[in-house]
Amino acid sequence: MKRSRRYTEVAAKVNRLEHISLEEALDRVCELAKANFDESVEAAIRLGVDPRHADQQVRGSIVLPNGTGKVPVIIVFAQGDAATSAEEAGADFVGGEELAEKIKEGWLGFDRAIAAPDMMRVVGPLGRILGPRGLMPNPKTGTVTPDVAKAVQEAKAGKVDYRVDRGGNVHAAIGKVSFGPEKLKENLLAFFEAIARAKPSGLKGRYVRRISISSTMGPGVTVDLQNLTEVFH
Repeated sequence: MKRSRRYTEVAAKVNRLEHISLEEALDRVCELAKANFDESVEAAIRLGVDPRHADQQVRGSIVLPNGTGKVPVIIVFAQGDAATSAEEAGADFVGGEELAEKIKEGWLGFDRAIAAPDMMRVVGPLGRILGPRGLMPNPKTGTVTPDVAKAVQEAKAGKVDYRVDRGGNVHAAIGKVSFGPEKLKENLLAFFEAIARAKPSGLKGRYVRRISISSTMGPGVTVDLQNLTEVFH
């Protein structure tokens, strides 16, 4: 992949073989974020799981203590009182069949979809559209729930979903550079703790293999796992 001159210059300041403390890593990521916009900060965790096995799936969600720095656009599939409560909680779009038809026609102007259980008959056929984009409502992430108002409030407050990919990695946006190291640290620790709790019970060997942090336009910085031992044990 061809990199820009700016990226190359910034990357030259990072030793990819060096593992540093969480505090140092966050300071460096913020220091190296030189874009002319407020870059997002992402954590990537390499796990010692084999995603091909059903009992080694790692998936869930967490509300970050300081949010993500982005106010997501939320749609809710609900009717009656549930629809009213979703609207009052701040959902951007609420509906049923008409909302599903809009999506079938190509509209995808939202970041998260939530559904009341009785609306899955409407949402189910959207799986081939929403599934590949990570937008399909699912009970495991709390996006299929009778309490749609709570789900909307959590999403607006900074709830992020995570799911191990084929390479055994889990990614999540944990804030913006403008948050500063302290707030980013709080979000990172909350995310790490969620991953630790999601450890498959039958897993043998080391669970967390590598952790790196990067900004939108910056290189990855590797965190010293020994520095985070207390989070995972």
